[in-house]
Amino acid sequence: MNAPPAAPLAPSEATVPADAPPRERILATASRLFYAEGIHAVGMDRIVTEASTTRATLYRHFAGKEQLVLSYIRETDRQIRSYTEGALGGLGAREALLAVAGALGDQLCAPGFRGCPFLNAAAEYPDPDDPVTHAIVAHRGWLRGVAERLLAEAGAPHPAEDAVTLMMLRDGAAMTAALSDPTDVRAALDRALRNVLESAGVV
Repeated sequence: MNAPPAAPLAPSEATVPADAPPRERILATASRLFYAEGIHAVGMDRIVTEASTTRATLYRHFAGKEQLVLSYIRETDRQIRSYTEGALGGLGAREALLAVAGALGDQLCAPGFRGCPFLNAAAEYPDPDDPVTHAIVAHRGWLRGVAERLLAEAGAPHPAEDAVTLMMLRDGAAMTAALSDPTDVRAALDRALRNVLESAGVV
C-alpha cells in the first residue's frame, strides 16, 4: 500500500496567511526559525522582524522566549498527533505500522529536513524539570504508546519492548539523515523496521 504523506516536522509558516492574527504569525515564524537554526540561536528581535510585528505585540501573546518555545513544542506535538489520527484512521494495525514506517521514510527525504524537532529541542534543554523537557517527554511517550498499541493489536508478543526498539530506530534515522545521504538512511531504516516487524510476527 502507499504510505500517507510525511508527517509535519514543525508548524509551517507557509500555512499561515500574511493577514493571520499576530499570535499565529509569531508562532509560525518562531517555529520555522527554531527548527531550521536552533532555539537558542534565534533571538526575539529576529522573530519580531520576520513576523512583521512589534515587540509589544509579541510579549502581549507570549510572556517571554521560554513560553514561545513551549508553545512551539506543544503546537508541533498537536500537529503530529492530528496528522497521525487522520492518516491511520480506518487502517488495520499491520497496515498502520507499515504506513507509519513509510511516512517516516518520506519525512527523512523531505526538503528542509533537519532532524526530529523534539530531539533537537531536547539537546538544548537538558534540565529534566524544565517545562519544555516535560512537553518533549509527553510527546515521545504518546508516540511510543501509539507504536505499542499497534504492535499489540497486530499480535506482537512483546509490544512494549518492540515499541522501544522502533523508537530507537526512528531516533537514529532522524539524526543520521540530517547528517548524511537521506536516501541511504531510508533504505537502511526500511530494512531494520522490516526485521523488527518480522521478528515480532507482524509482517
